[in-house]
Amino acid sequence: MEEAKLQTLAQIKSFLDGTTEVAFRIPKAERNAFIDRVLKRIGYACHGRSGRGVLLRYIERMTGLSRQQVTRLVRQYRKDGKLSKRQAAPKRGFARRFTATDVALLAEMDALHNTLSGPATKKLMERAFLVFDDVRFERLASISVSHLYNLRGGKQYQLKRRHWTKTRPTAIPIGQRRAPQPNGSPGYIRIDSVHQGDQDGVKGVYHINAVDCVTQFQLVATCEKISEAFLLPVIRQLLDGFPFVILGFHSDNGSEYINYQVAKMLDKMLIEFTKSRPRQSNDNALAESKNGAVVRKHLGYAHIPQHCASLVNTFCADFLNPYVNYHRPCFFPETITDAKGKERKKYRYKDMMTPFDKFKSILNASEYLKAGITFEQLDVQAARMSDNDCALALNNARKKLFQAISTAIKKQA
Repeated sequence: MEEAKLQTLAQIKSFLDGTTEVAFRIPKAERNAFIDRVLKRIGYACHGRSGRGVLLRYIERMTGLSRQQVTRLVRQYRKDGKLSKRQAAPKRGFARRFTATDVALLAEMDALHNTLSGPATKKLMERAFLVFDDVRFERLASISVSHLYNLRGGKQYQLKRRHWTKTRPTAIPIGQRRAPQPNGSPGYIRIDSVHQGDQDGVKGVYHINAVDCVTQFQLVATCEKISEAFLLPVIRQLLDGFPFVILGFHSDNGSEYINYQVAKMLDKMLIEFTKSRPRQSNDNALAESKNGAVVRKHLGYAHIPQHCASLVNTFCADFLNPYVNYHRPCFFPETITDAKGKERKKYRYKDMMTPFDKFKSILNASEYLKAGITFEQLDVQAARMSDNDCALALNNARKKLFQAISTAIKKQA
């Protein structure tokens, strides 16, 4: 087709009216040159609105472009006086903000703290930089939780550290007859037992886990058996170990707690004693969750012989309890009641803190302290080590503990 013979708008209009479809299109590489030639030959600005429309329809027919594309190219021609092929921007990925060193630091942090949740790990890195002046965590302190998980799933992290978790069944707690009602005051603890496995029909040690409802201040102790002679001293040790006055004691319906001896001891100490309600599994959910998140995570599921109870109890008192209460961040839910009276809990990152920090944030917190205990003393204990130093000491002590347990087992054999 001799397209160049079309010299006027009338000829172009006749061409458009006489053809319904063109059997060929201008090649893509020649489109801009074709449009440039047509606009120069016929003109564009010198014609009225109807004439411009005819010209645009002709270009559409010959190039196969849409009206919007043709209009954009004509606008470019009128602005620059020519049509030039636009160079595509070079393909570039997102700029890397976190380096291989940051990924290695994240892997080190997870190894120290046994892979906490993303928000808890972010809080630890913030504290490392802002509280303990560790400049290595300057970039990681501002990482988002979602990108933290991205780094954990990356190849660089996997080369440094691999972590597998198995889904394990958890015991369904028995409902409770009356839930504790702390009303924002510390001192209402929930307590539960964790058995450290059987081996060849022989029972292992028992961990007693006590958690405050409001502050999540937690103490773990270990005893050989859960009979009266062994359990009562451990419960008394736990009650004396909390820095605030204990006002309430809540347990499930296990016979180790629901007995006259425990009730008598609590009554003597003027402590409210509550127990399970049917079909209300959330009443003791806090203690059950801490069983898995703290006790099982640090002491595992393997059998520990009963004669090693004193070793484990010393480890809990000297290393595990200080780490959990002064250096391990926790979520604290905000309860929102809607118009229908239904309560919903929201876990906001800004409300995450350690149990000790939560205790200090309570209004008039000093009023709940036991006689002879001050916040100055507790602050010294909290600042004695950084979060990472405390986690490192905990991990080293745990290694020594299990080595001592292994040695004791071999001697028994």
